[in-house]
Order: sequence, then structure tokens, then C-alpha cells
Amino acid sequence: MSSSRHRDALYAPKCRSVKRFSDVCSFSGRFVTAILFSLAIFLMLPVSGFAQDAPGGGGEANLILPDLSIGGPFFGLDGRQVLMVGLLICAMGLLFGLLTYRQLRDLPVHKSMRDVSELIWETCKTYLFTQGRFLLILELFIGAIILVYFGYFRQFSAVKVLVILTFSLIGIGGSYGVAWYGIRVNTFANSRTAFASLRGLPYPCYQIPLRAGMSIGMVLISVELLIMLCILLFIPSDYAGPCFIGFAIGESLGAAALRVAGGIFTKIADIGADLMKIVFNVKEDDARNPGVIADCTGDNAGDSVGPSADGFETYGVTGVALITFILLAVRDPLVQVQLLVWIFVMRIMMVISSAASYFINEAIAKAKYSNLKKFNYEHPLTFLVWLTSLLSVGLTYLVSYFMIPDLGGDATLWWKLSSIITCGTLAGAIIPELVKVFTSVDSRHVREVVTSSREGGASLNILSGLVAGNFSAFWLGLTMMLLMAAAYGISTGGIGALMLENTAAVFAFGLVAFGFLGMGPVTIAVDSYGPVTDNAQSVYELSLIEDIPGIKQDLHLNFGFTPDFVRAKENLEENDGAGNTFKATAKPVLIGTAVVGATTMIFSIIVALTNRLTENLEKLSILHPPFLLGMLAGGAIIYWFTGASMQAVTTGAYRAVEYIKRNMKLEGATKASVADSKAVVGICTQYAQKGMFNIFLGVFFATLAFSFAESFLFIGYLISIAFFGLYQALFMANAGGAWDNAKKIVETELKQKGTELHAATVVGDTVGDPFKDTSSVALNPIIKFTTLFGLLAVELAEQQSSDVRHILSAIFLVIALFFVYRSFYGMRIVAEKS
Repeated sequence: MSSSRHRDALYAPKCRSVKRFSDVCSFSGRFVTAILFSLAIFLMLPVSGFAQDAPGGGGEANLILPDLSIGGPFFGLDGRQVLMVGLLICAMGLLFGLLTYRQLRDLPVHKSMRDVSELIWETCKTYLFTQGRFLLILELFIGAIILVYFGYFRQFSAVKVLVILTFSLIGIGGSYGVAWYGIRVNTFANSRTAFASLRGLPYPCYQIPLRAGMSIGMVLISVELLIMLCILLFIPSDYAGPCFIGFAIGESLGAAALRVAGGIFTKIADIGADLMKIVFNVKEDDARNPGVIADCTGDNAGDSVGPSADGFETYGVTGVALITFILLAVRDPLVQVQLLVWIFVMRIMMVISSAASYFINEAIAKAKYSNLKKFNYEHPLTFLVWLTSLLSVGLTYLVSYFMIPDLGGDATLWWKLSSIITCGTLAGAIIPELVKVFTSVDSRHVREVVTSSREGGASLNILSGLVAGNFSAFWLGLTMMLLMAAAYGISTGGIGALMLENTAAVFAFGLVAFGFLGMGPVTIAVDSYGPVTDNAQSVYELSLIEDIPGIKQDLHLNFGFTPDFVRAKENLEENDGAGNTFKATAKPVLIGTAVVGATTMIFSIIVALTNRLTENLEKLSILHPPFLLGMLAGGAIIYWFTGASMQAVTTGAYRAVEYIKRNMKLEGATKASVADSKAVVGICTQYAQKGMFNIFLGVFFATLAFSFAESFLFIGYLISIAFFGLYQALFMANAGGAWDNAKKIVETELKQKGTELHAATVVGDTVGDPFKDTSSVALNPIIKFTTLFGLLAVELAEQQSSDVRHILSAIFLVIALFFVYRSFYGMRIVAEKS
């Protein structure tokens, strides 16, 4: 058989597999869409067209913003004027990000490395286009619910419903847009970092990834703030509340899809590439391995696209939760305005503090490290995090003193509210320190994983990693509890006088979540540092720059230096370890924000169900059986989701490994063909979307099923999802981080690549990959999407008679279980017949 015919034969099963998947998705999509459409028609039969806006009513749909100009004066300005200044700050943040983008693009780079990074970008772009189409399909499901809920049950005008749908699309577009920007910046920075390493100095290897991360962080937060400020300032007050909800649901949908699909994609590729090191005993990122380009694409799809969309959504949803709380729970319109303006000024101030901290840190790092032959990459990153945290804390107290010195007639509330935010801001620095205890290359837990692997191989490697993950969940969970307890204690000192009875603690927890994000640009920056360092190492190897004839003379003539290849590779590998650590530190911050912030969003549902906390309070207890049953159901969903996302990785990785083993050519080739590399990318994309399709629809219909079953059952369900999800995510993220850096120690410090010890740590890392980069990280947007979508779902359910809602609940549950079933049985590894 000829080479081309042989290739066609190998592709044929894959093509049939893709076609089968497309057929199934097409059928499932038509099936579910038909049910949703039928439901919408059924519910809307009494209405001919859209009615006019219904007056009154409670809940988020009828939130009306107060006149922002009545507050103040704030620094001599009224509330609207202050927020208009905020628009200018956002524009400056965008300018900072875009100028940094241009600087990165213009950095020197050798053609061999630029060509590799551009190939990575092309595959990433293809993935992004595919995901964009997929997001629009998912929006149809959410759009149908928005249409029914606002158009029929709330009787909003057609124009108003159209505005809400538009803002849900803006939310999706925002998540998608910042993800696109992040991946483009990182694919510039990866080759520039690889090239800069050739000089043999470590400082440029640190500086370029951090600069790229700050560009992403500043653009992300500035875009988020800009959109929310525009809603506050330019959308009519009676439209703003539902527009915030639509925007938050849209960005949450975008983040959930991009995070889950990206997490599945990246770990299929990573495992496929890593296992070749054992199967063929080849080096890391061997250019002959067609899985390496897919791995590089996955680094961006999972570790750049996912966190960018996730960070964008986390920042927005937390803000929407606080806005909703203030409008529902605070009695005095003047106090509402003061709190709303104060919160947004805090956000604007934190952008300024992040930028200032970055410039200060860069000046110190340049003076201290620029000429050193070796330094610990984690040190300047840690200093940046702590500097930003402490500067943000100081500015929080200072700005609050001048903005709300006598809030509600109480001259002590300015420092009490500042102290509550500080509990969250400090968490943004304390939590990364605790994460490093379990994931850093200097961690005793990670060293224990290596030690266990020496005699116990992969078995004890995996057990030691599980131990690290479990211990980390204990300490991090306890730390979050103590910080929230401190916030609760402060909230008892008079804050409750401003709002409904028994709600001050909920507001305090929302402010803690807000404080978690106080270092937004820096948190995103240190998280984005990792994919750049990971890709830089791959770009170096894939470029084969050491084998180019006359390369030393070329570099000396055109770039003015003589390369140090040995030190370059060592610096890139050591920097990748720091990147692994700081990728790990951002995960608990985001998941902690999701859980703490979820309490504020759940409160909004409780207010609606209890008529502003005056009825049915006895049902918020385990003595009310449906509430307890809901808590059991929420835990079940978390464990299903974990298994479903890992199943998608397992099956996809099996197919990727199968293809790579058949097509990897060790003799007579220096590089894998572009066709083979793209084929692996195609396999990763196929299983990422198949897994995401099942997971999203499972979550979507489960939310409808439990909200229609019984409203207080649904409250228990949401609380359970939040807390089960928190500990599951902490455990999995840090166990994965420990396995990852144990492998890095063996590769860089012990220099034992290709040994049995290395093979054991590679196996552990392949277990940790879906732990830390698929299941754990995706729990954050899943928790928030479920809670946000639940705001609509539970009010939709409340409009039905008892019999109708129970019938619909049963229908939705059957559909959810269909996709739960498919998430495993439709994704099983079935050996293809020869």
C-alpha cells in the first residue's frame, strides 16, 4: 500500500467517528431544541405576541437602579460624574494592554521560532472559530429561556426582551473576545521568550511572560468594567437590572463552555504527547511527535482561553451579585447609590493599584535580577502578588475614608466595610502562599511525591499526590472559613442597620468575594504566566534551532549575540516550574470567589421566595425534607461532572495516543508533518466538543429539573453544589499541581529524563493533568452558571401550578439523565475492528 493510501486508511476510522459524532449531535440538538421550542409555545399560548412591561413584582427582572446623581459628593463630584471618570480609567487600562501587545509583537525573534508560534496560533484560531460556532448553538438554549421568562411571564415589551438578549450575547462575546486576545498575546510571547532565552540570562525569560500576562489582565478587567459602567450610566434604570442578569448569564455561559472544552482539549493533547516519552523514550517536546503542536494549542486552549474567559466572567458575576443584593436588600435609595458608586470606585482603584504594583515590581526586579546568571523565578512573582495585595488594602481604607465617611449616619462603617473587603484581598495573597506549600518545586509535599516514586514507582507517586491534594483542601478550606468568619464578625457591628434583617452577613460574604478579585489584573497575569513558559519550552524544541547550519554566526550577525543553548534550555525548564506553581495558585482564588460569591446570588433567590424574608423561612432548613434532598442532589451533580469531564479526556487521549503511535516517525524525519499535527488537533477538538455538549446540556436540564421540582429543594441544591464543588476543586487542583512539579524536579533538578523515576512521575502527571486543568478549574464557571441560570429558572417555575411544574420537572430530569448517560456510555473507549 502506498504512503498516501496508508494514510487514508488510518484517517478513515476517524472520519467515520467524526461523522457519527456530527450525526448524533445533530439528532440530539434537534431533539432538545424541539422540546424547548414546544415548551415555549406551550407556555406562551395564552399570549399573542409580547405584552407591555408588567408593573411591580419582585426579583431581579424588576430591579430598578436609583438615580446615581443623588449620591455624594464624592471628591467633589456626584455619583454619575465619578463613574464617568471611571470610563477614562478603563480606557487607560485598555491602552496599557494594547501598547504592551504591540511591544511584545515587535520583540526580536528568529524566523524558526516565529514560524512555530504562528503554526500554534493558526491551530488555536481554528479551535476558537469552532468554539465560537458552538457557543452560538448553546446560546439558543439560554435565549429560549430568556424569551419565555421575560417575554411571557414578566410581560416585558419586545424591545426590552431584545435588549436583554443582546446583553446576553455581549456577555458571551466578552468572554470569547478576551479569550481570543489572551491566546494571541501568548502566542506572540511564547516565541519571544524562547528566543530571549538564547542569551543565557534568566531575567528575560521571566519578564516577557509576565508582561504578556499583565497585558491580558489589564485588557480583561478594563473591558469588564467598561461594559458594566456603560450599563450603569447609559441604559435606562428600569432596563439595567435585567440587562445585568442577561450579561452575567451570557458571560457565564461563555466561560463555562470555553473552560470545560478547553480543559478537555488541553489534557487530551498533553497526555497524548507525554505518553510518547515513555512509549518511544523520546525527549520532551520532540519535534517528531505530532502531538506536540496539539499540546501547545491545548496549553492556550486550556490555560489561556479558559482562565481569560473564567476571569472575565468571575469579575462580572461577582459584581452583578453585589449590585443585585444592594438593590434588593438596602432600604434607603441614597445608601444604595453610595454603595454602588463605592463598589465601582473600589474596582477602578484596584486596576490602578495593580498597574502601579507591576511597574514598581518591574523596577525592583530589573535592578535585582537582570544581570544574574540564576535566580528563583517564583520570588519576583510572589513579591508582585504581595505588593499588589498590600497596596490595594491601603488604598481601600484611604479611598473609603474619603468616599463614605458617614454612610447611613454611622461614621464607623467606612473602615468596617474596608476591613471586610480586606479579608478577601488578603486571601488573594494568602491562598497562593498556601497553594505553594503543596505545589511548588520547593514544597515538602512535592518532594515527598518524588521520594515515593524512587522505590514505589507510579503507584506511590499517585498516592502521595492524593495525600497532598487532600491536605491542601483542608488548609485552604479552613483558611477561607476563617476569613469569612472574620468578615461575618465585622458585619455584626452596625452594617445590618442599612439593610433587611439578617442579611448583613450575606453582604459581607459578597464583599469577601469582591476582595478576592481585588488584584484582578495581577491574578490573571501570574496565571497567564504559565502557558507562555510552557509554550516557550516547546517552541524552542520544535524550532530545531540548534541544528540550523551556521546558526551561531546568523544570530551574532543579525541579533548581536552568541547563543548559549545549554543555559537557554535550563532556564526555560526552570521557568516552566514557576509557571506550573503560579497556574496552581490562581485556581483556588477563582473557585473560592465562585463559592463565596454564590452565597450572595443564592440570597437573591431566597429574597424572592420568602417575600423579602417575611415568609417560608422555616423551609430553609434540613427539617424541611426537600431542602435536604436538594443538598444530596447537588453533591451527586458535582461527582457526575468530575467523572464526565475526565471521561472525555480519557477517551480523547486514547484516540490521540492511538493515532500518534501509528504515525510518529522516528527514522528519517526531523519533524512531524503539519498534516499529522493537525489531525491530532482535530481529535482533541472533536472530543472536547463532544464532552462539552453532553456536560452543558446535562447541567442545563438538571438546573431546570431541580428548580421546577421544588423551590427550596433547589436552594439546597445550589448550596450543595457550591460547597461540594469547592472541596472537590481544591483537592483536584493541588494534587495535580504536586504531580506536575514532581515531574519537573526530576527533569530539571535531578536531570533523570528517560529513567524509571522519570517514567513514574510522567504517569503521575498524566493523572494530575485532568485533575488540575479539566475538572477542578471548570467547577468554578459551572457553579456560577448554575446559580445565575437558577435565578431565571426558579422564578419561571414559580409561575406554574404545582401539577404542571412537577410534570415539567420530570421531563427535564429525563432529558438531563439522557445526557448524563451519554457522557459516559456515549464516550466509552471502544476498540475499532481492524
